[in-house]
Amino acid sequence: MNAPVVDLEDLHFRWPGQAGDCLDIASLRVAAGEHLFLAGPSGSGKSTLLALLGGVALPDAGRLRILGRETARLPAAARDAFRVDHIGFLFQQFNLIPWLPLLDNVLLPCRFSARRRQRALAQAPTLAAEAARLLDHLDLAPALWRQPAARLSVGQQQRAAAARALIGRPELVIADEPTSALDAERQQRFIDLLLGECAAAGATLIFVSHDTRLAAHFPRQLTLDGINRANREPEGRDGRAGT
Repeated sequence: MNAPVVDLEDLHFRWPGQAGDCLDIASLRVAAGEHLFLAGPSGSGKSTLLALLGGVALPDAGRLRILGRETARLPAAARDAFRVDHIGFLFQQFNLIPWLPLLDNVLLPCRFSARRRQRALAQAPTLAAEAARLLDHLDLAPALWRQPAARLSVGQQQRAAAARALIGRPELVIADEPTSALDAERQQRFIDLLLGECAAAGATLIFVSHDTRLAAHFPRQLTLDGINRANREPEGRDGRAGT
């Protein structure tokens, strides 16, 4: 049996100045090629968990393995290289470079990762052609491709960030509230593209949202409250949750 792409055990994390953990997860495993919907309200720790999975933040205790590597033990530069090689990260705030044209924003992972560049070129004759394919599927017209990212609407920036996460077929795609700025029609097209691209690449997808209506698109569904012991109220002496 292949090792899980994501393997967490007894994971603890708290932000500086916090009195207690904001994440306390006994176990979470996500298999290669699995598509997971993770639900939770704002403030429940969803973005914090994704930051840990992407190596943007480091756990205080416990085991965190991504593709069999304990990424928390890697030096910062090696952790950054691992992330760009293997993880497509769709941030809630997009993190596009505002003055850079849309097309160049999408191509950034291929500039920093030879692995992503080679995988993109296996799909199209040029990197620009592969980026164009993704942008077209995401309903971003060629007239926008040379526009600085700052001139795009919020919904257009969100879709451009999705194309950047997908290019080069990373093994793990992490999406943090990726449909929040899309209307219902584009939301459906976006999810179809995301699931289709991940399936074609055999990529693992972790899709995080507070919108539980989207959960039906995913074969596996979890709630963060269900796996995060830090969100549970302590029990009183009679065994009931405290108030």
